[in-house]
Amino acid sequence: MGALEDAPAHLAKAEQFLAAADATLDLDLFDAATSSAVSCAINAKDAVCLQLTGRTNKTENHKNAAKELRTAGAAAVPLVPTFERLLSLKKKAQYQTTPITKAEAARAVEWARRMYGGAQEILRG
Repeated sequence: MGALEDAPAHLAKAEQFLAAADATLDLDLFDAATSSAVSCAINAKDAVCLQLTGRTNKTENHKNAAKELRTAGAAAVPLVPTFERLLSLKKKAQYQTTPITKAEAARAVEWARRMYGGAQEILRG
C-alpha cells in the first residue's frame, strides 16, 4: 500500500503529529499528547518502510506493524524498541478511561521525536 514517492508525505504527517504532541503536552493534555505521539510514530514507520522497501501495510495489529519495521532493513531495526514502546501506550491514550500521566506523555513525546528523527535520517539516505 503506497509507493516510494509517498515516503515524504508520511514523514510530513509525522512532523505534524509531533508538533501536535508538543503543543498538547504544553497544555497538560496528556492523553492527546500521547495519542499524537503514537500517530507520529506510525507515520514515521510508514515513511521508513516505504523508503526502504517501497511498501507499507496498514494494519491495526501492532505486532505486525513492529514486525514490518523490524524487517524493513538494518537502518530501521534501531527504531523498533521505541516504536513498540509508543504502541504500548496507544490503547491507554485513546480508548481507556485511565488517564496518561505527565511523565508518560513526556516520554511518549520524546520517543516520537526519536522516531521522527530516525525517519528523517533514513529518508535523507
